[in-house]
Amino acid sequence: MAVKEKYYLGSRPAPEPVLDDFQRECVAIFQRAAAAFSLAPSVGQIYGLLFSSEEPLSMDQIMARLGTSRGGTHQSLRWLRQIGAVERHFMPGQRKEFFAAVLNLRKLAGAFVAARINPHIESGHDHLERLRASLPEGNDDKAQFQRQRYDQMERWHRFLGDLLPFIQTLAGKF
Repeated sequence: MAVKEKYYLGSRPAPEPVLDDFQRECVAIFQRAAAAFSLAPSVGQIYGLLFSSEEPLSMDQIMARLGTSRGGTHQSLRWLRQIGAVERHFMPGQRKEFFAAVLNLRKLAGAFVAARINPHIESGHDHLERLRASLPEGNDDKAQFQRQRYDQMERWHRFLGDLLPFIQTLAGKF
C-alpha cells in the first residue's frame, strides 16, 4: 500500500527532525526517572525532549518527534505545566503554543513535592478519622491490636507531616 503524501500550497511540509543521540539519551534518562516516581512514561519523554532541545517546541513537534498520541501528549504537558517543569512560550507570528523545560531544580523539586506528596498528607487526616471511627470498642486482643496499629499509623502520619517542610527546604538548597 502506497503512502499518500500531503502537499500544502504546492509544497511539501518540512519533515520533523529525528532525535540525535544526545536527545535520545535525555529522553531515556527522564523516562526512567518518571518511572521511578510512578509517572507516565510520556511525562519523562516529553521533559527529556524539551530539556535537550535548543528551541521551544509545539505540541505537534513533540508528538512527531516522540511518536506520542495527542491525548497523552496534552495530558503530560498539562501535568508538567501544573508542577512548573514546563513553561509556555509564545513565538512571534505563530498561533501555536510552544513549550520549554524549566531547569530550576529548586522549583521542580518543590512543585513535585507539593503536587505528589502534599495531597496524600492532607487527605491522610480524613482517612485517619475514618480509621479511628472504625476501631472496635472493648479490650479484647483484636481491639487492642487494631488500636496499636492505628496509633502506629497516626505516628507515621505526624512524622511525614513534620518531615515534609524539611524535604521542601532541602530540595530548595539545590
